[in-house]
Amino acid sequence: MSSPAMPTPPRIPEAVHRRRWVILGVLMLSLLIVVLDNSILNVAIKTISTPEPTGLGATQSELEWAINAYTLVFAGLLFTAGLLGDRLGRKKVLLGGLVVFGIGSALAAMSGSPLQLIAFRAVMGLGAAFVMPATLAVLMNVFERDEQPKAIGIWAGGVGLAIAIGPITGGVLLDHFWWGSVFLINVPIVIVALALMVWLVPDSRDPAPGRIDLFGVALSVVGLVLLVYGIIKGGQLADFTDPAVLGTVLAGVAVLIAFVLYEKRSDHPSVDITYFKNRVFSAAICAIALVFFALMGVTFFSVFYTQSVRGYSPLQTGLLMLPLAVAQLIFAPRARLVVDRFGVRAVCTGGLLLLTATLAAFTLLDADTPIWLLEVVFFLMGTGMAHVMTPTSVVIMQALPREKAGSASALSNTFRQVGGALGIAVLGSVLSTAYRNGVEDELTVLPEGVRHTAGESIEATLGVAAKLGPKGEPLVSAANDSFLHAMHVTAVCGAGVAVLGALVVFLFLPGRTPPEAGPVEETGEPVGADRL
Repeated sequence: MSSPAMPTPPRIPEAVHRRRWVILGVLMLSLLIVVLDNSILNVAIKTISTPEPTGLGATQSELEWAINAYTLVFAGLLFTAGLLGDRLGRKKVLLGGLVVFGIGSALAAMSGSPLQLIAFRAVMGLGAAFVMPATLAVLMNVFERDEQPKAIGIWAGGVGLAIAIGPITGGVLLDHFWWGSVFLINVPIVIVALALMVWLVPDSRDPAPGRIDLFGVALSVVGLVLLVYGIIKGGQLADFTDPAVLGTVLAGVAVLIAFVLYEKRSDHPSVDITYFKNRVFSAAICAIALVFFALMGVTFFSVFYTQSVRGYSPLQTGLLMLPLAVAQLIFAPRARLVVDRFGVRAVCTGGLLLLTATLAAFTLLDADTPIWLLEVVFFLMGTGMAHVMTPTSVVIMQALPREKAGSASALSNTFRQVGGALGIAVLGSVLSTAYRNGVEDELTVLPEGVRHTAGESIEATLGVAAKLGPKGEPLVSAANDSFLHAMHVTAVCGAGVAVLGALVVFLFLPGRTPPEAGPVEETGEPVGADRL
């Protein structure tokens, strides 16, 4: 009679296993800092666009760059940050990233011009690039595989918590302090996170790390910057056929194509292109990118809707966005239970269709729409996101071996940030173009020298109208009407992107009982990419 098989010993050291949930809490604090910053900035953009001394007098394109300078540096360096974490140790990289992020936050708070703010936001993006992938990589190395979906769900719920705290915190700060306080608040949080990190979090690394792909990183950063700059410039000029705009966009696309071709031939690529041969893995990555494309673009214009059109304060705007965050906080940790019952494909498709419906619902909002309807829209939007982000994050993180966790996390976060950057650039440009086209006939009453600047955004138009006194009242009405029309057009574009995402996940994500996948080392496809 054969002896019973011995159970597989755990891969996590017992001392680490015992404190795994405390470690997750510390990792979520680090995540909180990165997500908190963007959610706070969303509430502050109107204040920053106000002329000095209240704000910096930033134009809409400068506001887009204040967001995208952070995002582009973040996205461009995530590949390298993940590889460095795998090579040098995730804890060391995480600590270094927090220090740089804290320094960048302090400098951003003291900015004296929009250009300085953009530059220091890029420094913050540099730090964040080393924080975000390391948090997920450490998580994958302190939890056994059967607990990883639950841990990732809680981790994703932390995003909802940060989205909830960010706008409210930003509103409180802007009510009592100057605009730079929304960045300075990061510094004490960084100090607390550093202390807890040194004390509690174990270090880990890839025993066989690859070389750093400096040329590939340079290509990806240059390509993304050119592409997004061209899109933002097109919105600023309200003319996407302008030779400078077309040339910049096409140059960006060409450089990104060169990046992909180079990575395919490199023996130490930043991105292993073979991972994308697995349709499930690629669909999950695509879903994340499209969700953030739609979400970031809509968040950008919703702040102007609540503050400029409806007249709410920054704090009130933060409270209005609370349902979006609460829904994510409630449903993200529980999404795995729905996946267990209905499968990844059904849950993610349903989540994206719900997101589509909420984006389309923005076309129903007007200057006097009951505000509770916006609250319902935000709650349903957060619910849809939670049922996309958690399942796709689990698919991606379990797609690669544990020792490659940094690379898997970097891929997930890179496409998330690139999707968000393009969402702000593309949908922000659609908003800007539609607004300018709607309001330009009303600007003929202004001197020719100020018409172009006044037509860049609703805030610029309202600023000019305020200087005209009673004569500017017709301009205020025209600005509100033009913005609402532009918001409706932009929302339809966002909904179209979400529909595309729903189609992708329906076609390529697995159902309830997918077949097993072979290991990446033998088949060239990621381990476990087609199951949760």
